[in-house]
Amino acid sequence: MGDSNPSIVKSAIRILELIIHQEDADLLVPLVVDEILIRLLRSPAGPEIAQIGLTDSNAHKISRAIAWIKDNFACPLKVEDLAKMAGMSLSSFHSHFKSITAMSPLQFQKNFRLQEARNYMITRHLDVSSACHLVGYSSLSQFSREYSRLFGASPSKDLHRYRNH
Repeated sequence: MGDSNPSIVKSAIRILELIIHQEDADLLVPLVVDEILIRLLRSPAGPEIAQIGLTDSNAHKISRAIAWIKDNFACPLKVEDLAKMAGMSLSSFHSHFKSITAMSPLQFQKNFRLQEARNYMITRHLDVSSACHLVGYSSLSQFSREYSRLFGASPSKDLHRYRNH
């Protein structure tokens, strides 16, 4: 949808810091989320984002599919089933999904899985293999390749780099 708004990026970083350090997360995270939503609605993408709240809009249908992916990220994904769930043709679903997320549904699921795996390794102190399987990968080598592509380092190097900062 365009370049990142520095204010939104700073707010997102604050949320991550609150989640990691937990002291006031319960109180402050909802406030920062509201700040991000306000900034998003006032951005050039605001009208498209506002569509998410309209029942039966394409954005609302895609948001339901995204919620399903997030709730079931470790499960195998059939894009045809998501399109049916959204009440859209496969080509329309793909087109609207990509216009909202800038990714295909499978790319979105993969990125979400990798983000969750990283989160599990950092916050729950899981080892790479456990995180890999918990997020739905059956192949540790495939997980490591995709993780390295997304984060610029292998899972073990990324964790080492994170824990030493």
